[in-house]
Amino acid sequence: MEYLPLIIILTPLLAIPLIFYSGERNRNLREFWSILASVIMFLLVLSLLPSVLQGKDYHFTLFQLLPGISFSFRVDALGFLFAVGASFLWILTTFYSIGYMRGHKELNQTRYFSFFAVALSTTMGVAFSANLFSMFLFYEALTLATYPLVGHGTDDEAKRGSRKYVIYLLGAAKLLLVAAIVITYNLAGTLEFHYGGIFPQAVITQKVLLSILYLMFIYGFAKCAIMPLHGWLPAAMVAPTPVSALLHAVAVVKTGVFTVLRVTLFIFGAQTLASLWGRDVAIFMAAFTITMASIIALTRDNLKARLAYSTISQLSYILLGAFMLTPSALIGSIFHITTHAFAKITLFFCAGSIIVCSHKTEVSQLSGLAKRMPITMTAFFIASLSMIGIPSSGGFISKWFLLNGTMQMHSTILLFVFLLSTVLNAGYFLPVAYKAFFEKENVDEHSHHYTKKIIENPFMAVPLAITAVISILLGWFPEIFLHLAKMVLAGF
Repeated sequence: MEYLPLIIILTPLLAIPLIFYSGERNRNLREFWSILASVIMFLLVLSLLPSVLQGKDYHFTLFQLLPGISFSFRVDALGFLFAVGASFLWILTTFYSIGYMRGHKELNQTRYFSFFAVALSTTMGVAFSANLFSMFLFYEALTLATYPLVGHGTDDEAKRGSRKYVIYLLGAAKLLLVAAIVITYNLAGTLEFHYGGIFPQAVITQKVLLSILYLMFIYGFAKCAIMPLHGWLPAAMVAPTPVSALLHAVAVVKTGVFTVLRVTLFIFGAQTLASLWGRDVAIFMAAFTITMASIIALTRDNLKARLAYSTISQLSYILLGAFMLTPSALIGSIFHITTHAFAKITLFFCAGSIIVCSHKTEVSQLSGLAKRMPITMTAFFIASLSMIGIPSSGGFISKWFLLNGTMQMHSTILLFVFLLSTVLNAGYFLPVAYKAFFEKENVDEHSHHYTKKIIENPFMAVPLAITAVISILLGWFPEIFLHLAKMVLAGF
């Protein structure tokens, strides 16, 4: 069993030679290998559930560099929650990618599926890392693996977007993250994750140093997109929509918030962090990001850009919940990783379906589209309800815990931030559904011959319908995820 995390990480990599061998000459076989690898990986991750629920914490070391620095893997409730969501969504994203890449007639599809597999492998590596050293290696590998995906297009815009993407993420890691890890090792003598933190009592008294160190981690893990290091995320929207879905729901940004959670709970620990002024700075920046990103989303007519700024805001929900350190807020933060993943991937799937089937990219162009694309627009509306936090949706459960967390913290300001953000969420999501369902299509812009061709692609419509339904089911049956979230906190 201790070898299973390594096998899970290797599974997508083993599919890459088969994907390359099949290539463009046998597209069906190429995509079969992608689907098979994703299904196998999900089943392997799912097989860990009984052990995780029993509280078993498996640990496997591949090699050791120095005392306290090893290339190691572990399985715990937090890593499992992240891994099971990402592995399941890879299956649906693979099916969706087939419809998008073929429907959009994208070039270099073999390269796309290959790097997609690498990205999921490195994501699993982050989920199952046992220490900062291992997590950093997989974190950086994920940046390199997704760089060709972001720059998949051949035009200048794709090159600019991918260049900004890699400069932000690699730059932050090299300037801040590497230094933070080195300082941590020198202070603690180890990089191994440990419930409640790893710093000795003599170091805990150095409040200024630890506060600066914590902020270095938050901004070093730039994938969490907290302002002002958020500009890479809207720039990455030049990527094909399945890649955008990967960035925003499955791998990249979730890796960012997951790594911050790991550092918060397993490197610093709640008791140590609660006494640091760096935590207050982090709370302010997360609250600022939630509010400003939501306001900017209101101003964006491009659908993918609106969703990008929504992601920036929603990621800081997770961060703010972690920074608050109250039990309810931490549960809401961990659970929001899952609820946001299913709702946001649905929204990006819908955006891609709209682009491929109707060639529309702007919100202002969506009038009357629900009549021609009923599955896509209904799924968009359902996922929007979860993002807003309407009762009976998954998003409502996570936001409920976050709101309770503000009450436990006795913070009226943070309560107001969450409530204001919810109103702003409704302000930039509901007009999209209103235009699609209740406004009349502007036939002057499109000939009857053109609009007649708008037909939903089943390879795209089915996955987005599934994720939309799950985003609601998470509100009705959240028990297993909430139980796992509470297990994470049991060690503190």
